[in-house]
Amino acid sequence: MPNNLMEKLNISENPEINPESSNIEKENVVEEEKSIEQVQEQDSEKKKETLPKIEQADPNKLAGLAAQSSPASISKKREAEIDKILSEGLNDIYLKMSPNKREEFRVKGEETTKKINELLGQTKIKVKKIINLIKAWLKIIPGVNKFFLEQETKLKTDKILKIKKNL
Repeated sequence: MPNNLMEKLNISENPEINPESSNIEKENVVEEEKSIEQVQEQDSEKKKETLPKIEQADPNKLAGLAAQSSPASISKKREAEIDKILSEGLNDIYLKMSPNKREEFRVKGEETTKKINELLGQTKIKVKKIINLIKAWLKIIPGVNKFFLEQETKLKTDKILKIKKNL
């Protein structure tokens, strides 16, 4: 069997060493090594070209993507929306209040916002609790009309419930 293998490979038992053939083989090996080195250099250049692109990515955008889906950011965003809805249309009334009432109204409004946000975070929304929170907060306004109170409570509750559906 070894002879068959040698025949297939065209190798004789006494190979003649030809100095020219060995030089040619050496040149072929050197050329192959050079071509391998060139390919490796090209690969490393391509990697270098892509690396700056990765480094240039804006970390704020990447952080923003992660933050958009986190529950804490959703809660903060929802709380800001609730605060905006609760304060809608009350600027004139707020400015007419005494400084003590303003402070009380502001503090109670912040508490109401947080409690409503917690209620919206639950699976089952308790609308009656949201209505009661808003009513209790609006009752701080001195001389508030009962009908105004009911109307504002309903409007603000409806807008707040839309937030839950949208988020």
